[in-house]
Amino acid sequence: MAAVIDTEQYRVQPGTKVHLPDWPTKTSNGFDGGKSDAKACLEELNLRLTDLQQLLYAEGRHKMLVVLQGMDTSGKDGTIKHVFKTINPLGVKVANFKKPNEVELAHDFLWRGHTPTPRNGRIVIFNRSHYEDVLIVRVHDMVPDDVWRPRFEHIRNFEQMLVDEGTVVIKFFLHISRGEQKERLEERLQNPAKQWKFEHGDISERAHWDGYTEAYEDAITTTATVGAPWYVVPSDRKWYRNLVVSQVLINALEGLDMRYPEPIDGIENIRIED
Repeated sequence: MAAVIDTEQYRVQPGTKVHLPDWPTKTSNGFDGGKSDAKACLEELNLRLTDLQQLLYAEGRHKMLVVLQGMDTSGKDGTIKHVFKTINPLGVKVANFKKPNEVELAHDFLWRGHTPTPRNGRIVIFNRSHYEDVLIVRVHDMVPDDVWRPRFEHIRNFEQMLVDEGTVVIKFFLHISRGEQKERLEERLQNPAKQWKFEHGDISERAHWDGYTEAYEDAITTTATVGAPWYVVPSDRKWYRNLVVSQVLINALEGLDMRYPEPIDGIENIRIED
């Protein structure tokens, strides 16, 4: 299947200083259709991703770590729901990262991020991730500057180790505008089916928009590498976000040139008795 969107336009080149206002939040660049066309296109991408995940599982030589980061309401849950909806649950797992608790803060900051990384043949999705330890801890002054700043180098080394061990590491920043976040928060307040999602902390965190923007810019700039790239995905349009994320993952898996294992010797002579 031919690529739907040229995803390289959203890949952060190593050594590039990221200034998030320069990156689009609402575009459909590279896709000529609209929301209705995107639904049919996503279904095709879902099927292709499902085939590749099965091949990844069967070959058992590689694994994939998908990191999802973004402002509140940027669509991390929705991305997982729509991009991975046809994947066999046996081959994919989601690990959620919240504000570090007392136990996690008492360990080295990568302690909680290492255990859930994928084994051979599996895909693991980090819904938020080890990056929280250079984001929320920075914005809320949970640790001093001389503690969180050296973590950028540790993160690069950690991800390079995973890559060296056969892990495909793909990191997405789901990029939404402040206005779009306001609309999504208001929808949570007004829609009874979504009110359960709303927390008082959503408002207090929104007040730190500029602080989080600066923290994300530094994190993405400093940790965008050839082996563990960042993609800044326009996410005001949810359907376009899903297409971009799907295409990036498909491109990465196709690049592994995977093969199904050879069948057992003599399989052509085996007959199943009545």
